[in-house]
Amino acid sequence: MSTSYALADSATMLRRNLLHAKRYPSMLFGVILMPSILLLIFKFVFGGALEKSSGGNYIDYLAPGMLLMVPAYLTASVAVSIVTDSTKGIVNRFRTMGITQSAMLTGHVIGALLQAMLGIVVMSGVALLIGWRPNANVAEWIAAFGLLAFMSFALNWLAVALGLLSPNPEGASNAVFPIIMLPFLGSGLVSTDTMPVGLRQFAEYQLFTPITETIRGLLMGTEIGNSGYLALAWCAGIAIVGFFWSNSIFRRQTD
Repeated sequence: MSTSYALADSATMLRRNLLHAKRYPSMLFGVILMPSILLLIFKFVFGGALEKSSGGNYIDYLAPGMLLMVPAYLTASVAVSIVTDSTKGIVNRFRTMGITQSAMLTGHVIGALLQAMLGIVVMSGVALLIGWRPNANVAEWIAAFGLLAFMSFALNWLAVALGLLSPNPEGASNAVFPIIMLPFLGSGLVSTDTMPVGLRQFAEYQLFTPITETIRGLLMGTEIGNSGYLALAWCAGIAIVGFFWSNSIFRRQTD
């Protein structure tokens, strides 16, 4: 099938995905606004103590790391949506319509990417309202949002694969739970220097830490070092693995 047909089918699946999000606003509320609520909790419940210990404005440290919560939370929505389609027979209906095999998966990924960027914009607005003061120029903002989009794209493909492997929506939400927890175990909330040795080593080498440090460096002017290269490598690796893994699973299930 030609590339033009594949693109057209993917666009159709994207519209379907966005219509589903519009019809079920409660799920959209959960995955987009919940990270912003967590931002408020960490700022106003824990921020006082952490700000005194750090000697600085905690929201300036916290906000860049919390932006990564949005793509992480959206993996649950992607995985659940994929397994719902797979278990309700909609895939077989699409096959009889001659739709490009990977179009359904691509529609979910791009739809979730658009929702993630909306959530990131919302969280950025909330953070600015409660005192976040980034000093980035236009190019640095574009680079930061580009990296966040790349990360969301990569995690969405991984979530698709995990959703396809899951027997039901409950299993899908459990499968992506480690992804949702990883931002809490990196440098997004506190410096890794304050952590016990074992946890600090894990936090320093897991994927969210270099991405967090890159976003923080772009928006707040802190040192990035080699975190930028590591962040791009993590995102590219996850995207490639997730894309080929999910398409391989999907082909086996639909043959």
